[in-house]
Amino acid sequence: MRVEILLYPGFDELDAIGPFEVLQQARKRGAPFTTRLVTVAPAGEVRAANGLWVRSEGPVAESGRPDLLIVPGGGWGTRAPQGAWAEAHRPETPAAIRAQHTDGAILAAVCTGAMLLGAAGLLYGRNATTHHVALDELRAQGAQIVEARIVDDGEIITCGGVTSGLDLGLWLVERFASVEIAREVEATLEYQRRGPVWRRTARAAAGSDSA
Repeated sequence: MRVEILLYPGFDELDAIGPFEVLQQARKRGAPFTTRLVTVAPAGEVRAANGLWVRSEGPVAESGRPDLLIVPGGGWGTRAPQGAWAEAHRPETPAAIRAQHTDGAILAAVCTGAMLLGAAGLLYGRNATTHHVALDELRAQGAQIVEARIVDDGEIITCGGVTSGLDLGLWLVERFASVEIAREVEATLEYQRRGPVWRRTARAAAGSDSA
């Protein structure tokens, strides 16, 4: 499974590195993930919200569309000049996200990364969540807000703020690899999953049983 994590200036470090760490740990245990850090356009290094510099491995979908695109948030609540708020107002970023979804990629958003999915016009009438500071704005974009740590609406998955990215990563491992691998990674990280996973199936509370 080809996974790409979309970086941009001002993204929150943990929003991206948390899921990356989880997926890499799962890969060591046999999960079928190949994970790359990408940008909308070719870029060398990207400076994150708290000053960390991260090197991009290339542009999004450089070798064809990914199976899964993860979009971090960052800086939305403060309207930071670099971050999710700024990217939502750059037509290139929502357009790139929308193009991957149109081509068949599953989308997963951490924290206010959901606002970028909303800016791409992908959350109208969809079940979703985000960081608590942006819930009203997400609702204004037409999303149906679900009170859960993770909201899995099929090919679009969103989660709450910052540390929720770890829970999202573990849910992705559970959904696309196995419960056993997810539990092994959870134990290795010494992290206990929090809150429910809402899923658009009969197993709406799946995460409460597997966390």
